[in-house]
Amino acid sequence: MAKTNADSRGVADGFDYDYMVIGSGFGGSVSAHRLTQKGYSVAVMEAGKRWTAENLPTSNWKIWRWLWRPLLGLRGFFNVRWFRHVMILQGNAVGGGSITYANTLLVPKESVWREGSWAGLQDWEAEMPRHYSTARKMLGVTENRILGPADLALKDVAEEWGCGDTFYRTQVGVFFGDEGAEPGARYDDPYFDGEGPDRNSCIGCGGCMVGCRHNAKNSLDKNYLYFAEKQGAEVFAETKVVDVRPLNDDGSDGYEITTVSSTRFLRRNRRRWKVKSVVFAASSLGTQELLFKMRDRGRLPHISPQLGKRVRTNAESLIGVRRPGDPQMDKGIAIGSGVYLDEHTHIEATRYSRGSDAMGLLVTAMTRGHSSWTRIPVWLGTIVKLILTRPREGLQMLLPFGLARQTIIFLCMQTLDGYIDMVYRRQWWWPFRKQLQSHGQRIPAYIPEASAFAQFAAEKLGGMAGSLLPEVLFNIPATAHCMGGASMGRNRDEGVIDYRNQVFGYRNMYICDGSMLGANLGVNPSLTITALTEHAMSYIPNKAEQADGQVSASRAAA
Repeated sequence: MAKTNADSRGVADGFDYDYMVIGSGFGGSVSAHRLTQKGYSVAVMEAGKRWTAENLPTSNWKIWRWLWRPLLGLRGFFNVRWFRHVMILQGNAVGGGSITYANTLLVPKESVWREGSWAGLQDWEAEMPRHYSTARKMLGVTENRILGPADLALKDVAEEWGCGDTFYRTQVGVFFGDEGAEPGARYDDPYFDGEGPDRNSCIGCGGCMVGCRHNAKNSLDKNYLYFAEKQGAEVFAETKVVDVRPLNDDGSDGYEITTVSSTRFLRRNRRRWKVKSVVFAASSLGTQELLFKMRDRGRLPHISPQLGKRVRTNAESLIGVRRPGDPQMDKGIAIGSGVYLDEHTHIEATRYSRGSDAMGLLVTAMTRGHSSWTRIPVWLGTIVKLILTRPREGLQMLLPFGLARQTIIFLCMQTLDGYIDMVYRRQWWWPFRKQLQSHGQRIPAYIPEASAFAQFAAEKLGGMAGSLLPEVLFNIPATAHCMGGASMGRNRDEGVIDYRNQVFGYRNMYICDGSMLGANLGVNPSLTITALTEHAMSYIPNKAEQADGQVSASRAAA
């Protein structure tokens, strides 16, 4: 292993870093920033690539720069993982999901803290507001200023539906510039008293989920991760952690961690690192998978049997309405507005930028209220009727081309509880290695309230209600919000981590990503992951204070 400059970072002899953070998404970037701020040396291991405005794809048809499948030569930042119960969409990049997420940063209802595995572990309703406030400030959260045609259409339909009074502009991490100024104008750092990067104001192109090429999106590389690196954190892109071994039974003596290249399959650059502490922040799926492997190999045998339990999806569904012609549904920001159909059901108006129509390969006509096998003949009948009654428009709406400019995507989320479990075992059809598999009762792909709203909207807008092919053909919902699987509990019989995000059974080991979440939030989880990581990091003392405490303890023992 190449010798690192441990001495220059003030790390004890034999250690490369004080902390290794596995992943650079919302949990990982927050951890890296706060730990370096407290004086610790930090390495961040990120399997994805580093992206800039210059190398981001101009549309998601450039799948080799959009999708993440390194074995197939696809080295983008958007990953799709299929399971028996759900299709999970996630980001994979330096900056994690912030590169491809839709900027939406909402505080969930207070009731979520009284539900799920974290209920009663803290007075969350008193504790969390200050951490949400810090997270909002760091991420530059503000109210959306750009209402595009899709947002106005949602507002009109909601008023006729009877829930127009719930319409709101989203809280987002986007820089809009000065009121009345020209979009795209350059500004000195507007957030951190000149200490952060320069920015440009949003032009409302709708391209947030294909990666912002206009320097307006407040992705993590422009705030938390930016400052972590500025303070000395070292980010290792295209680097995958494959082994985590405690140096003694509970990790109190530190850990040996092995990494390899995530994008090369010859000369994989295998390296071993010795660190005092480790933070798992590899996304809900990534963290679960790595912990399962380590427990299975006997590396981390004390990991709770609750690993993989209660994996939630926000009870989510992706539906929408496609309108013929050029209604410019791509204009605005990725998620610009939302409404509440009832106390449990939340819908947001979502879009891609013009020309980014690749998701249209998964979109088809919606079935009406069927979750049994009868949904397939109903779906086929809907398509036949559409082509017979509106042949030209029908064919256009069934093809992916033009999807972004013609479609208002409805992202539906519910706070109603429901979950699956993840297990780690061999597939019957591929017994050569173990892998994550979903297990348990099915999550409903059909949400009656949302489907009825989409059908109503289609009639009012003169379009076609649509849903995703996996929902129609396999009754499998899609979600961009995989949560849980390593959630909080009172002890290892109830959860994988405690209320401070420390892993039960190990010292100096934390989990700070979506896997820690203990209930369905009903809103986009990025802000809550950020705030909970702020909460976890607040319990870690400054390095100087920790050193003083250790010296005092040693003297007392002597």
